[in-house]
Amino acid sequence: MNIANHIERGHVLFPNKIALIFEDKSFTYKHLDQLVNRVANSLQRLGIKRGDRVALFLPNIPEFITSYLGILKIGAIAVSVNVMLKSSEISYILHDCAAKAIITTEPGSLEILEADLPELQHILIAEGSTKKGISLAQLIETASPNAHAVKMDRHAPASIVYTSGTTGFPKGATLSHGNIISNMYSQNRCCGMQANDQLLIFLPLFHCFGQNAILNAALNTCSTIVLQRRFDLEQVLNAIATHKITMFFGVPTVFIKILNSEIPKQAFESIRYYFSAAAPMPVEIAQSWQEKYGIVIHEGYGLTETSPCACYNHDLKYKLGSIGAPIENVEMKIVDANEHQVQPGELGQILIRGPNVMLGYWNRPFETAEVMKNGWFYTGDIGRVDEDGFFYLVDRLKDMINVSGFKVYPTEVENVIYQHSSVAEVAVYGIKDAFKGEIVQANIILKHGHIISEEQIIRFCTERMAKYKLPCRINFVESLPKNPTGKVLKRVLRQQSSSQLAAVNN
Repeated sequence: MNIANHIERGHVLFPNKIALIFEDKSFTYKHLDQLVNRVANSLQRLGIKRGDRVALFLPNIPEFITSYLGILKIGAIAVSVNVMLKSSEISYILHDCAAKAIITTEPGSLEILEADLPELQHILIAEGSTKKGISLAQLIETASPNAHAVKMDRHAPASIVYTSGTTGFPKGATLSHGNIISNMYSQNRCCGMQANDQLLIFLPLFHCFGQNAILNAALNTCSTIVLQRRFDLEQVLNAIATHKITMFFGVPTVFIKILNSEIPKQAFESIRYYFSAAAPMPVEIAQSWQEKYGIVIHEGYGLTETSPCACYNHDLKYKLGSIGAPIENVEMKIVDANEHQVQPGELGQILIRGPNVMLGYWNRPFETAEVMKNGWFYTGDIGRVDEDGFFYLVDRLKDMINVSGFKVYPTEVENVIYQHSSVAEVAVYGIKDAFKGEIVQANIILKHGHIISEEQIIRFCTERMAKYKLPCRINFVESLPKNPTGKVLKRVLRQQSSSQLAAVNN
């Protein structure tokens, strides 16, 4: 097997069908596969072999797709690098995986410190001038457009996707060909993807969600992909209207922004399916979306370590607020602190087992052993399961707030605050307190033109939740720190509050 078999199948079955649209360019399945083959053959000419690591430090451009698939075709391992990282962070990842080559842009090449990377032999420039490295376009120009994906064992590494590194240094989740292929077929079935679908991708391709749940899944059904560099609401609306987008994939903050922008229902009339993942969807937002646009936002749950999808809500019955039930061939359960399975309705850590679970963290046997035990992956997420087998995500274990011994889950507080008509977006997190251990703090973005006081928000919460869950402090802010997929970075908020508190005390 080989993940890249899907692009070859598209070439054979639909050679003249549009596979990819990007800005003013379009690529048929035949053309796209030929470009992939040129990259594959060029990498082999440079001495890249099966098992070698090739890093992709690229934004959402066609060269990401052709390079990624070209790497896989020859049995090498694609290493995705977040385009927001800086030189020291990039050096750490390239050194950690011993990358032999990196494909990047002209600005990206300036962040690469070759002196720190003795294993790195080649820098290929996919966009911009080549003041440093060699031009990918020139390299592939003379390469053959013919190649076939090499056969790989299902357990052979295909991709290393580095975690966001919320604690310590980032770890490389190593995904096999079998991991990703099993996941993309499940995604196809759950979402009902078809060859005549038009999918919009603005989520970053270096992230597991964009890379596997959308890109690889779409190529596997020979759908048409409309690629955008990033989320820009005006560009998204133009793409929907121009290309008649049928499937829309986002994260909660994207749906929140659309709701707050008062976009009319007619703007989305071509879209038959919505999907959200990467962060918990606030129940209030899901309800508001369904009321306004008349269609549910289906939810997926998973992690980079699970390729990413593990759970889906739902191909048979949709339950508001749930992340659904495990996808086929995947098992999930909830365990307590003693690792005993709990009863329905009780809270505990979510564990996952199945063909989607990673091989492990690259060169990190100790860290791998901490999260993988007896075939089960320990997610670090807190959740519960109901009598019907539907799972509910409560929060990250590390984001839980301990107020005088009482457990407070930020998502629970956020869902209450979202019910206030003046709130556009909210992030709840814990900060240290000498008396209670931790207290609850909320950063709130208000809707345009709305004015409300801290006391009014607290009074609103007092009527709807237990006293120990109440926010002690409210910050009204213009923005929230987010990662490239739009997930709010609670650790950054905690660090900012700690720094501000230390400055006040000094």
